[in-house]
Order: sequence, then C-alpha cells, then structure tokens
Amino acid sequence: MSEKKLMLEIFRKKNADEFSAAISDRESRADTGSAMAAVGALAAALLHRASLMCEDQQNEKLAWLVRNTEILRTYMVNLIDEDVKCRGPLRRALKENDPRAIEAARQTGVNICAEIIHMMQTCLEMAVDLLPFAEQNAASYIKESAELALAAAKGCVPYILMMGSYSSDDTYRYVLKRENELNIEALQAAYEKLQEALSAMDA
Repeated sequence: MSEKKLMLEIFRKKNADEFSAAISDRESRADTGSAMAAVGALAAALLHRASLMCEDQQNEKLAWLVRNTEILRTYMVNLIDEDVKCRGPLRRALKENDPRAIEAARQTGVNICAEIIHMMQTCLEMAVDLLPFAEQNAASYIKESAELALAAAKGCVPYILMMGSYSSDDTYRYVLKRENELNIEALQAAYEKLQEALSAMDA
C-alpha cells in the first residue's frame, strides 16, 4: 500500500482530537469539505439512531430509512477523504503555476462541497419521511440531525463562492453562483417542510 493511500485512509479514522487538530492546521490537506462532510456524517448518524428507535421495524418504508440513513452516514465519512484527495493536485498545480490544472482541481473541491449540500437535502427529506414513525425521543434526534444537516450544507457555501471567485471564466462564475443559490433554496425548503411537520407533531 502506498504512503499516499495510507494517509488518506487514516484521515477518516482519526479520533475527534486528531481530526479537529488537522482541520485547524493551515498546512493540512483536511479542509472545509472534510469538515463539513464530518458534520454531515454526524447528521446522518443522529437520523439513523432515530430510525432505530422507531417502532414497527417491520414496516417496509421504515426499513428503507434504516438502511439508507446508514448508507448516507458512511458516504459522508468517505467524502472526508475525497475532499482530502483533491488538495494534493491543487497544491501541485499552484506550485507549477498551471492555470488549467488549478482550475480543474478547484472545481473538484467545489463539486465535493456541492455534493455535501445535495446529500444534506436528502438527509432532511429522509427526516420528513421518518417523522411519522417517531415517538418523542426519536423526534428529538430528528430535530438535532436537521440542525447539523443545515449547518453542514451552509458551511460549504462560502468555500464554493470563494473558489468560484478565483475563476477567470465569467460564465462559470455566474453558473456556479446561481446553482449554489438554487441548491440552498431547495435545502431550505426541505428544512422548512420538516419544521412544519415537527410543529404539527408538537401541536
């Protein structure tokens, strides 16, 4: 196994102290995408926990939610290292002053953050689907999951816009900004739908 591969595997296996220290280190390859992916993994973990607390575990829809909340958690954990992977090519491109390679590497980082936003929308949509099965304790974890999902997604926005601002392509900058706005609108709509369902449940 190569040294690079070993490093990438270790990143997602670090404990909380090691991982947070890596995020805080300005020389570390663990950056915004890794941090937000970790937050997203916690959001999915809380939602998975809520799904396991629900009664009627034989229900087909609930069984689907149990499986897919765990799939989402593991996917978000994998995105921690996917974001780390794109840092190496970006650093090399910056060092070599290769404009095309720089642009491509930045776009990869942007795409990972955009994927986190999409997955957190999915997390919120699954939370809405899970709520009818949830008693009070499970509903509390659903609420907590939603707040983390929103934070993970919104935490990606400044990075996406910053990376876009470096591009020399006016069309790319415009499209990136507009896509980001639409993604956040969809995310916010999913969050608000969940809040309405929670309010109805508490009424």
